[in-house]
Amino acid sequence: MATVNMLAAKSSLSKLVQAVESGDTPEVVIARNGVPAARLVPIVPAPDGQRIGVAQGAFEVPDDIDASNAEVAALFVGIAPR
Repeated sequence: MATVNMLAAKSSLSKLVQAVESGDTPEVVIARNGVPAARLVPIVPAPDGQRIGVAQGAFEVPDDIDASNAEVAALFVGIAPR
C-alpha cells in the first residue's frame, strides 16, 4: 500500500491509476496533511457468463400461479383478504 499526499496525487494521478490498474500497487492511499483521506483501488470487473435462465429446468411453474394476483394486489393497497 502506497501513501501519497494530495499534491503528489494531483500531479501524478495518471501514473498512480496505471500502477493500481496494472496490479503493481494493490491500492494507493491519498492523504491530506498526513491524514488518510481516500483510497485508489482497481475496479473489479463483473464476472461474465450466462445469467438469464440459470434456473431453467430446476423447478416447475404451476398452472395456477396467477390465481391469487388480485388478492396480493389488494394487500399492497391495504385491503385485508376476505
